Formats: sequence, structure tokens, C-alpha cells
Amino acid sequence: MINDFKVKREILVKRLVDEGVLKSDKVIKAMLKVPREEFVLPSYRNLAYVDMPLPTMKGQTISAPHMCAMMCEALDIEEGDHVLEVGTGSGYHAALCAEIASSKGFVVTLEIIPELAFFAKNNLKRAGYYSRVSVIVCDGSQGPPFRENVRFDKILVTAAAPQVPKPLLYRIKIGGRMVVPVGRGFYQELIVVERLSEDNYVYRSLGPCLFVKLKGKYGFKEAEEG
Repeated sequence: MINDFKVKREILVKRLVDEGVLKSDKVIKAMLKVPREEFVLPSYRNLAYVDMPLPTMKGQTISAPHMCAMMCEALDIEEGDHVLEVGTGSGYHAALCAEIASSKGFVVTLEIIPELAFFAKNNLKRAGYYSRVSVIVCDGSQGPPFRENVRFDKILVTAAAPQVPKPLLYRIKIGGRMVVPVGRGFYQELIVVERLSEDNYVYRSLGPCLFVKLKGKYGFKEAEEG
């Protein structure tokens, strides 16, 4: 079964390369190495390499592989980068980021749902990434729960916000970037934010997308999540 998953992973990655979604060697290598089957619920294990989002728990999902690939390409993580992820989910995307950043880098990932954080921790341990990923239970829309002068080379947001959360803008290092889905209902855009200086940010859209809604103070209120 392990070899079967490896073959399915290779087929999926080849298709994403052929489609132009996967472009850089570092993201291709990460997608080939991180075992997505270890990050899905047992009942969906055989669907791990179908290019579609899959349910996890508490109404959340693990993003489709092509979307994970697009976001990793847009983030342009470098070896040694410190990465912040908002929305741990199953832990798969955090593992991809950790693989690209290598043992010289580190990933801090924030999850507002305790059950999902527990699920992700177990998945990361099983897949061998737990030593390079710190999972914190908190309202990720407000940023990590430590001093504000701690900034990150790259920030990844895996749920759609009504607008770019201001606390996360402050956490981007100068010269760094953030990738975040922004929008309401069925129209959202994947936005790349680059910080050029202390007060100067550049925004660009990578086109439409569809994510679950971001929870928390700078996400959607419960009444808007239905």
C-alpha cells in the first residue's frame, strides 16, 4: 500500500507539472515527498491523491493538492525561512512548508479548533515533521500569541478572510510576503501581499478561489459562517 501511495503521488505531481501548476523544483520535491495519505481521515485515505479537497472535521477541509501547490509556488519559500501558517487544518500544508524551508527553517502554525490541532499534531508526528512545526491553538486571525516584533519571511492563510487581516500584515518581514484568500460567499480571490518597507505593501491577485471561511476576530462572525 505504501508503494501504491507513492505511485499515485508521482502520477498526481506529474499531472500538476504538465498543467503548469507546479513549476519550481523545490515545490515539486516537497509534493513528491510529503505523504498526503497521512494527513487525511482514515475513511478518505484511498482518495489522498485525487485532486480535490477532502473533509476533515468540524466542517473543515484539507485543500486540493493543486491549491496547495499554487500557494506554495506563490509563497516562494526559501531554505531557512521562518513561516507562519494561519489555519493548520490537518497539518499537510504545514508539512509542505517545512519540507521546503528544510531543517534550517521553521514553521509556526495556528489553529483555532482544538480538535483539529490535536489531529494535525498526530499527523505531523507520524509523517516526521513535528520537530520542525510548532502547532499553537489560538485565534490565528490575530497573529501568533507572542510579542509583536516577531516577524516571518512568509505567511500562509488557509481560510478566506473578509479582508486581509491587519495583524498579519504587521507580521511580514520587510521583503517577505503573505498569501491569503480574500472574499465572501462563492467569490474569493487568492491575494499575494509583498511588504516592501515598514509602511509599503503591494497586493496582487492570482485569480478566483474557494476556501472555508476564516474564524476569529478578523475572520467571519458566526452569523456569517452559515
